[in-house]
Amino acid sequence: KQWYQRRVRGCDQCHTVEAARKHKTGPNLNGLIGRKTGQMAGFQYTKANIDKGITWSPETLDVYLTNPKKYIPGTKMVFAGLKKKKDRNDLIAYLVKSTK
Repeated sequence: KQWYQRRVRGCDQCHTVEAARKHKTGPNLNGLIGRKTGQMAGFQYTKANIDKGITWSPETLDVYLTNPKKYIPGTKMVFAGLKKKKDRNDLIAYLVKSTK
């Protein structure tokens, strides 16, 4: 619960994960795993996100969540990243489960 409050609560300021939820400042993350960058219908992505062309997986999320602006230069994601591997692993596990 403490991890959830520290990490996911920060994410849910800009993102939703449930299927029928609307986009916020960031896109809805439902169906994230297996989707290409910049492809969630109805969200205005940066050209950088659209052009990155990778498919989201636990592995690509690990690199991205370390430093989003380094992985996708030009992204409008303001999140600075998670430096601790355990924090990234916990967040990725949450995303894999909650965005199905």
